[in-house]
Amino acid sequence: MTVRKADIIYVDNNATTQVDPLVVETMVPFLSEFYGNPSSAYNFGRQVAEAIDKAREQVAALLKADPREIIFTSCGTESDNAAINSALLLNPSKKHIVTTKVEHSAIKNQCEFLKSQGYEITILPVDAQGRITPEQVEAAIRPDTAIVSIMWANNETGVILPVEHFAEIAKKKGTLFHTDAVQAVGKIPIDMSSNKIDMLSISGHKLHCPKGIGVLYIRRRVSFKPMVIGGSQERGKRGGTENVASIVALGKACELAGERLAEENTRVKALRDRFESEMKSRVPDIYVSGDETLRLPNTCNIAFDFVEAEAVLMLLDQEGICCSSGSACTTGSLDPSHVLSAMGLTPARARGAVRFSFCTYNTDEHIDKLITVVPPVISKLRAISPLNKNHPDNENYDIAKKREEEEKLMNQIQD
Repeated sequence: MTVRKADIIYVDNNATTQVDPLVVETMVPFLSEFYGNPSSAYNFGRQVAEAIDKAREQVAALLKADPREIIFTSCGTESDNAAINSALLLNPSKKHIVTTKVEHSAIKNQCEFLKSQGYEITILPVDAQGRITPEQVEAAIRPDTAIVSIMWANNETGVILPVEHFAEIAKKKGTLFHTDAVQAVGKIPIDMSSNKIDMLSISGHKLHCPKGIGVLYIRRRVSFKPMVIGGSQERGKRGGTENVASIVALGKACELAGERLAEENTRVKALRDRFESEMKSRVPDIYVSGDETLRLPNTCNIAFDFVEAEAVLMLLDQEGICCSSGSACTTGSLDPSHVLSAMGLTPARARGAVRFSFCTYNTDEHIDKLITVVPPVISKLRAISPLNKNHPDNENYDIAKKREEEEKLMNQIQD
């Protein structure tokens, strides 16, 4: 069944975003009229190359960076992988990486793979609010550390980490520093001209741009070994004919993000805060995950005790409400969120966590519907849930029992 945009309230913007109509308008000519290869010598190709140069300037402007520091990739995952891969190739004798327990799967899974290849990975723990201290970072860096990679803002909780301070520590120790800034860019001010971060990753589809385009920021004079080897595109740092239409789209999306940054931190934040406040007053036994001060203005992760998030999502979907139980890249996993587990949430509480992430397209009317629909959904599920307060195993489910009772619960909901 096709679900129309007009029928939904979309509050899963940390998973992906609606493509802005102005972005679509900007990219369409490069899917039809201006189809030349930007590497061509003739004018028909050069004008396409000029469009790429403009997009590079637009991205750089959002980051307060030099356009020469912007390298276009296919996505945030490629950017993350390329940053770590380059650091290891540049220093083959350095076999140590520092990261955290709350990274996106793009970093988490790459580090797990590298560990299987003989690299040593130090994974920094977080406190109950999802925070890491500079002292932890400093203590973890060793003479054989090739790179430190720590996300700027968490995709599940929105917690913002002081990566600019971390980068200064890494710089003093002679170690490269990379940050996955996929969730941070466009939501909080970023000034690459005033920090020591060596590499930074962006994903276009978090910025109201189509999927399939990203950026790796590489600070000037930082050496880099490409992961995608081919022609001389992207100053030799990423081979392959450029995805022109999407690059132009990302440039426009970054321009718009810069213009809307103040709105993101005022109106959108007010929507999030209103929703969160209403949930606290209307629904008992809930837990908001993450530092409530050092947090992205759009993100709210609420654990509803005594229910399963997947059941919550199923009923909200029937009401035309789109949200998530965590990262879209881990959807389908029966395991509780690794981020929430790292923050000390019990498996039962973590499995009841739902992420609501807002954007400039959300309205007060959307919040009105959310606060009308969500509380009765939680009440309904708690009334039939085996995870209620009286259940003897509500904190320590074994997985076989969980699956059996979860199936019974879903059948009750569908009936």
